[in-house]
Amino acid sequence: MGLLGLAVAAMPSLALAKPSDLYIERAAIGAANARCVLFTPEISAALAAATQQARGAALRAGAEAKALAAAERDARAKVARLDCRAPQVLAAAARVRDAFSVYQRISRMSYPGDVAGWRADRGVGRAARWRLAQDTRFGPDALTFGLAGREGANALLAVARFTDGASPYAARIVLRDAGRTTGPYLPDPRPTAPLSRKLPPRTATRAYMADARDAAEPDLMPKDAGPGWAFRFPAQAAADLAELDPREAVAVE
Repeated sequence: MGLLGLAVAAMPSLALAKPSDLYIERAAIGAANARCVLFTPEISAALAAATQQARGAALRAGAEAKALAAAERDARAKVARLDCRAPQVLAAAARVRDAFSVYQRISRMSYPGDVAGWRADRGVGRAARWRLAQDTRFGPDALTFGLAGREGANALLAVARFTDGASPYAARIVLRDAGRTTGPYLPDPRPTAPLSRKLPPRTATRAYMADARDAAEPDLMPKDAGPGWAFRFPAQAAADLAELDPREAVAVE
C-alpha cells in the first residue's frame, strides 16, 4: 500500500522512502491507532498485515532486524508524544482510511516466495478456509501448510495427502531456535537449493510436535483431492515462526 507512506508523512520526522522506512511508518501509525482507536477493526487488521508485509520486504532488502526494531521504537516514541486530536494525527488517519478503502474489498491475494508462493484469504463465512497457506509436493504426495480456521479463528496447520493411503500418527515443525542463535540462518539463498541445505544445524533448531491430529476437513482440501490428514501445531509455534526472517526455511516432518 504505497499510499500509506503519504499518510504517515503528515507526522513529524516520519516521511521516509526506503523499504525499511515503510515498515517503520506503518508501525508508527499502528501505534497511534492502538492508543487513539483511529480505525475500524477491519482497517486495523489490514494495517497489521501490511506492517508485517513491509517488515518482510525490508529484511529481504538487507535491513538488519535489530536496526529495524530500534528505529521502530524511536518512531513509536515520537508518535506517543502526539495528541490524539492533533491535526497531523487526524489527517494521517484519514489518509490511511482512504489508502485501505480499496484493499478492504480484496479478499484474496497471492504473494511470491523463493520456492513456492503464499495465498491469503480474508473472506468471511462458516466454512473452514486457509487464511494464509503454501502448497508443496514431496514425491507423489502433497502438503499444505499455513493458518486456517473459521470466522477469524486461526490455527497453524499442516494438511498432508498421501497417494498410497498412508496415515502418519504424528508430525512436527522444525525451525531455527532464536534462543540459541544470534540471527537468521541464510546459508544458501538460491531458490533451487534443497530444503536440507537451507535449514540450520539440528543443534540450532527447535521442534514443535503437533498437538492434534484428525482427518482434514474437506474445505481445506483441493477439489477432488480425496482424504487427507490435518496436524495442528501449538500457538507458540506460530508465534516463533512469525519472528523468523521471512527468507528462512522451516520443515514439516
